[in-house]
Amino acid sequence: MDHTPIKLSPAFKDYIWGGDKLIKEFGKKSDSEKMEKIAESWELSAHKDGESKVADGPFKGLTLSEYISAAGKDVLGSRSLKYSYFPLLIKLIDAKADLSVQVHPDDEYALTHEGEYGKTEMWYIIDCEEGASLYYGFERDITKEEYEKAIEDGKLCDLLRKVDVKKGDVFFIPAKTVHAIGAGLFICEIQQNSNTTYRVFDYNRRDKNGNLRPLHIEKALEVSSLKRSSDPLHTDKGDDVLLAECEYFSVRKLTVNNEAVISSDTESFVSLLVTEGTGKLIYNNGEISLSKGDSIFIPAADAEYKLIGQCELIASKVN
Repeated sequence: MDHTPIKLSPAFKDYIWGGDKLIKEFGKKSDSEKMEKIAESWELSAHKDGESKVADGPFKGLTLSEYISAAGKDVLGSRSLKYSYFPLLIKLIDAKADLSVQVHPDDEYALTHEGEYGKTEMWYIIDCEEGASLYYGFERDITKEEYEKAIEDGKLCDLLRKVDVKKGDVFFIPAKTVHAIGAGLFICEIQQNSNTTYRVFDYNRRDKNGNLRPLHIEKALEVSSLKRSSDPLHTDKGDDVLLAECEYFSVRKLTVNNEAVISSDTESFVSLLVTEGTGKLIYNNGEISLSKGDSIFIPAADAEYKLIGQCELIASKVN
């Protein structure tokens, strides 16, 4: 098995609410077409709707799935064995406009109705415009009848918990939580490997062809949690901070000031995503340069790596 860390290049999504920060500030470029805006870059993805690829080295050009087949499934670690396919999906999201109010099903519902896992996720706010906010669950416990009427009347947002956001905030979004990312937010999202989304309300927006975007109200009514949302998480100060942990993943924020050490084990691969600064990842047989927006896959193995430079990284593992 090859334990060499690899740099990944992302798959891109150009939704109507996307902006140009991924291009202008993170240097993202699409090989397949000239894109003036990018809504999402899927930095760690083996999903059929968009796979990341190996950026360089002997596996260059392979999709993440092809790389795993070539290098051997041991690169994923023992915790991934309980999943029928690659367990995580990690994105950068540039919300120039509001995203739809939406909800994701849990594993039981999604596997039955959609043929894939559900979606529990977390958001780390990399940056935000002044006054930016988001919707995160309900302000209070509500009934299904209240929920349905609010949707019909176009007043769903009146029931949702609106939260003002600042850089560095963390939100944990369990499956079944109704939510919406607001305009002016730039987010790192770590989630289960699922692309099942039920839109509940979309501000009566139309797509590029002038059509209203489809809603999925019947399914949303079946899966949404109607309980008051939990409080947002707060980021502690420090060079190695646990941001969120659940049955699917654990996520840390690492701050490198000149030098730091990161370790891996045989239980899980490590995903590193550089959110600020530059540096290098040093390993036995070489090094990988790190720049803002870079995504690194470290195979599961008992090993230590040196980080050199001035940078901030999001490190994710499978739980």
